[in-house]
Order: sequence, then structure tokens, then C-alpha cells
Amino acid sequence: MKVKVLYFASLREKLGRDAEELELPAGVATVAALRIHLRGRGGVFESSFAEKILLRAAVNQDMVQPAAAVKAGDEVAFFPPVTGG
Repeated sequence: MKVKVLYFASLREKLGRDAEELELPAGVATVAALRIHLRGRGGVFESSFAEKILLRAAVNQDMVQPAAAVKAGDEVAFFPPVTGG
């Protein structure tokens, strides 16, 4: 299944891109599984999506938990937590 993945803030800077379309392998059906898949790409993806790194996610512009489902055609955004002042 194909999804669009968006990267924001420092994550975008580290990865050198703001978005990409990905064909996900079978079994990647949640935000958590997508994060693991991205981490498995190695290099900067491995460090940016490491388990210890706090990231927020949205699916189709709705904030979600890691267990949220991801379906073909979805837009999944990852971004670091934001602090206000």
C-alpha cells in the first residue's frame, strides 16, 4: 500500500526532505509499525526514528497514538513535540 509521509521541524532538517511517498510492505498497518519500518532504513532514519526519540504523529491531519491504523492513500505526518512560550 502506498502512503504519503510528511516530516516536520527538526525531523525535516535531519532527513533533508519534507515529504515522500512510500510503498509499505505487508504488515506495516499502524503508525508504530511505520515508524519501525522507517527506522529500518538505517543511517539518519535509524537515529531520527529511534525508540528513545519522542515524536508525535498525525494521520490525515488528526493527531493519533502509535496504535492508529494506516491505510492506503493516508497522509502520515511525524514531528517532534512542540513547546510553547
